Amino acid sequence: MKYTRFEDLPVWKDAIELAVRTFALTAKQCFRGHAGTGNQLENAVVSISNNIAEGFERGTTQELLTFIYISRGSAGETRSMYCFIERLAEFEDFRSEISDLKLKAESISRQLRAWADSLQNTEIRGTRYLTDQSRRIDKQRLEREEFLLELEQIRNRRS
Repeated sequence: MKYTRFEDLPVWKDAIELAVRTFALTAKQCFRGHAGTGNQLENAVVSISNNIAEGFERGTTQELLTFIYISRGSAGETRSMYCFIERLAEFEDFRSEISDLKLKAESISRQLRAWADSLQNTEIRGTRYLTDQSRRIDKQRLEREEFLLELEQIRNRRS
């Protein structure tokens, strides 16, 4: 599936959900004595979705890859913060919730890794580089590939 808006990306949606759930957690009483920790966690979790969006909007594959890795780093930072707070006595009542949030951050990190892997060896340079000529060449290449595939299927049916 081809995405034209970052808001449609499943990984971006997951990152937003993680941020909303994180902000609900940092609003709880247990964070009152840990304002700096809460702020750090909020900044890290919001950075995940923001970097996905920024990379997507940049228009080049290389810049998108850069921002995917930055976003992945923020997911790791978020997970690390959760590992830290779940060890503090004040957060004992929220260990199950924190564990779920850690799993969500890990899932996002895996999604970002898979996306980066799929982009690593692509010849697509990004929408910023598209011209009428490059679009025409791509269309001709796709038509040729479809024709050759159809021809191969016809040959296989005859044999």
